[in-house]
Amino acid sequence: MNSALVELGPYLALILVGFLPNEIWRWLGLLVARGLSEESEILVWVRAVATAILAGVIAQLIATSSGALATVPLAVRIASVAAGFLAFVTLRRSVLAGVAVGEAVLIVGAMIMAR
Repeated sequence: MNSALVELGPYLALILVGFLPNEIWRWLGLLVARGLSEESEILVWVRAVATAILAGVIAQLIATSSGALATVPLAVRIASVAAGFLAFVTLRRSVLAGVAVGEAVLIVGAMIMAR
């Protein structure tokens, strides 16, 4: 029994420290926003803040990559983001298309540069 707890310890910590605190805020946000219009000023502001945070994370991943992404040249990382954004805009604002095209450009570019 003790070895099972040792093996499950990191997963339990991840759930207790990483997942549950965030999930509480998601549910509270859902309850509070239930009666609000999608065009209300507060939801427009929340959407803008979320977009800005996501843009910051993406910029940080491009500029200061670590791990396997650090081996991909900066030009390929920038081209993959540009291609993904272009696909998103041209294909009726499809997030799936943007991610798929960006990922494809990143993989192909990394393979070409590795030669």
